[in-house]
Amino acid sequence: METFGEDVWNFAFFITKKSDAADDISQEVFLTAFEQLYAFRGECSVKSWLLTITRNKSFNFLKKAFFRKVILMDTIRPQGDASPSAEKVMFDRMETAQLWSNVMKLPRKFREILILNYHYELTMKEMTELLQLSEGTVKSRLHRAKAHMSKMVSTDNEGGWRK
Repeated sequence: METFGEDVWNFAFFITKKSDAADDISQEVFLTAFEQLYAFRGECSVKSWLLTITRNKSFNFLKKAFFRKVILMDTIRPQGDASPSAEKVMFDRMETAQLWSNVMKLPRKFREILILNYHYELTMKEMTELLQLSEGTVKSRLHRAKAHMSKMVSTDNEGGWRK
C-alpha cells in the first residue's frame, strides 16, 4: 500500500471523477489483492496487476444504478508547488487546472489511455494487458487522445487571445 497506494487512488479518481469513490475503491483493491495474492502469477508487474484490479473495481462502481441516477461533479484542485514568484504560481495553477479540466472532458477510453501512458508511464505491453486490448487499438486510442487534447489546447489558446 505504501508503494502503490497513491497510484491506485489516482487511477480510481481519474476513472470515476469522485474522490470519495476513489477512497472506497482503493481500499477494495488492496483487500482484493491481499485475498487473491496466491492468484498473482508474476506475468506482469505488481503495479500493472493492481491497476487492473483498480480499473475493474472502478468500472463496477460506474455500472451501479446509483451512479447513473446521481452524478455529482467534484472540482479538481491542482496542487501547486513552491515557486519563486506569486505570478509563476498563479500561472502554473491556471495552466494545470486547464490541462486537467481538458483531460477530464475526454471520453473515458481516451482519458484512461492518457493517464496510463503519461502519469503512470506504463509501457505499451503493460497497457495492452491492463486494458485487454490489442496493441493496435491502444496505439490508435493514444493517438486519438493526443489529437483531442491538442485540439482542445489550441481552442483554449485561440479563445484566450481573442479576449
